[in-house]
Amino acid sequence: MLRYMIEHLDIFACPVCLANLAITENSIRCLGCHKIFKTEDGIPLLYWPSDSNQDENVTNIVKSFYEKTPFPNYEETENIMDLRQKARKGVFARLLDEQIPFNIRIIEVGCGTGQLSNFLSIPQRFVFGTDICLNSLKLANRFKIRNGLQRVGFYQMNLFKPIFKEESFPLVICNGVLHHTNDPFGGFRSISKLVKKSGYIIIGLYNRYGRINTDIRRTIFNIFGDRFKFLDPQLRKIRLSNLKKNTWFMDQYKHPHEFKLTVDEVLGWFEKCGFDFINSMPKFQVFKEFSENEKLFEKKPKGNILEHLIIQTHMLFSGTEEGGFFIMIGRKR
Repeated sequence: MLRYMIEHLDIFACPVCLANLAITENSIRCLGCHKIFKTEDGIPLLYWPSDSNQDENVTNIVKSFYEKTPFPNYEETENIMDLRQKARKGVFARLLDEQIPFNIRIIEVGCGTGQLSNFLSIPQRFVFGTDICLNSLKLANRFKIRNGLQRVGFYQMNLFKPIFKEESFPLVICNGVLHHTNDPFGGFRSISKLVKKSGYIIIGLYNRYGRINTDIRRTIFNIFGDRFKFLDPQLRKIRLSNLKKNTWFMDQYKHPHEFKLTVDEVLGWFEKCGFDFINSMPKFQVFKEFSENEKLFEKKPKGNILEHLIIQTHMLFSGTEEGGFFIMIGRKR
């Protein structure tokens, strides 16, 4: 059951005291503080509470939300071919698959139902998916087992209390997660320590400007009821099933906790934690488009404050279907 974890035990650490771990039958034991961690349905339960009560309160609220509404769902995704076709429809997932080298360790922090983790593991990469939501992780693990994926493992983890040693990964991915924590920068600082020197971090966040349309629609839904769902462009798509529409609606409009960030705020995170800006989606330069053949890990200009303002204002009109979402890639110095 814990074969994959045993094979990579050198990078694991106790979330309580950071000491090495040992595997004993179907449980995990810390060699330092001797804490025992159990498993459930093949998922190591390595979650440890945050030091801050406020962080922990928000974590519990978000955890409860996703236990009821796992995101994204696996509807119509039964096998590897389905997953590959679904993932490669998105430009960013396709570019990741094409440009991330084989035989390297990757961690996806806040992997949800693990679709990206499972997808990236197919061509011989070692992938580790972590999340606070056990129901989501079980969905991820079931897909893994059903399709015989050998190079991916799923773990329950608090991103403020990582279960891996510092500088264990050449690539850390955290998409759509930090803005649902009580301390987005603290979360970034925590997971940034997992990146090897000269390694990369990819984070996806809600933009303060690009999210305005979503906030307006949320207010309308709260006042007049969910019968106005047709105002959301995603929900007007006929090809989406009712399950997908409901999952999107709940994640976008009923989430109990979210922050919105600006480009310059996140660039400040990079600077404080020793990362250089590499690339972004959308591009942070006026008149520069994100290409379908974009070289994700080639250093691009990060633009200036005025360009950032223009780009973020433009997201008010162009970012409606993505919910005001933006992605940034940094390289550790």
